Amino acid sequence: MIVYHGSDHIIETPVYKGSKKTDDYGYGFYTTESLELAKEWACSDQRDGFANAYDLDVDNLNVLRLTSPEYNILNWLAILAKYRSYWQNGSIAEEAKDYLQRHFFVDLSPYDIVIGYRADDSYFSFAQDFAAGTISFKKLSEAMRLGKLGEQIVLKSQTAFAHIRFIGAEPAAADIYYERKTIRDREARRAYRSVRRSSDGLAELYMIDIMREGIENGDPRLL
Repeated sequence: MIVYHGSDHIIETPVYKGSKKTDDYGYGFYTTESLELAKEWACSDQRDGFANAYDLDVDNLNVLRLTSPEYNILNWLAILAKYRSYWQNGSIAEEAKDYLQRHFFVDLSPYDIVIGYRADDSYFSFAQDFAAGTISFKKLSEAMRLGKLGEQIVLKSQTAFAHIRFIGAEPAAADIYYERKTIRDREARRAYRSVRRSSDGLAELYMIDIMREGIENGDPRLL
């Protein structure tokens, strides 16, 4: 498969554990199958960058697909809670973090590749609203479809790094792609405000309900 990594420089040889530990899934090399998204990510600091292209051979690799039916958004959120450095205090957010860690965390260490959502700042703020008890599980699920961020493909193991080959790099102009990224984020937040204002049914699940009822993976209400 062809994947892209957005950066402010050309990366011919990705470095194992060369990223920040506080990225979405911890240490890893973060890629996407979308060239356009990679160019947006390359210009996230409002500077010109590059979409580095690679051939990734996933044959014989252990791949975790967090977007498959056996997982739900709370698995993704539990992983964010572990690796992201910021987590809001107060309300029920701290208790929620502990509950998510104990009941929904997925150990990534056995996997070579992780495929899952990307948590741009807007999306992380949506997730934080859910953890604080201000939006329902249904609204969090709807919010994750806003902005069309797509999936990211993360190389986690040294074995995975041996399966990637640099193809080339395309320049990304900040005056084009930073603006596109800004528009995407703005549209996601605007749509989220609309979702948040909509009414919830009495049966909708909030984080406090999930904790009180001891809801875990496999519960049909999380599908």
